[in-house]
Amino acid sequence: MANTKSAAKRAELIRKRTLRNKSIKSAVKTAIKKFEQVLGSGNVEEARLKLKGAIVALDKAVTKGVLHKNTASRKKSRLARKFNKLTG
Repeated sequence: MANTKSAAKRAELIRKRTLRNKSIKSAVKTAIKKFEQVLGSGNVEEARLKLKGAIVALDKAVTKGVLHKNTASRKKSRLARKFNKLTG
């Protein structure tokens, strides 16, 4: 329990930010999972669309400060490599 009014406000702010960050991370993970599922089915065009969606989700997470830019870059690179294995 917070001892001061300002500490209580900070605790509430942290709670709100945690919920927001969790939501964004979940959206990123979902986008990546959807891409990998389509990748497994072998549908190239749909996989391309899902890859774009996953990249957009990763970029949004970076702009919102949820993921570090290098982490997002690494994930995008790995997804692109998986996609390239399927296509060529």
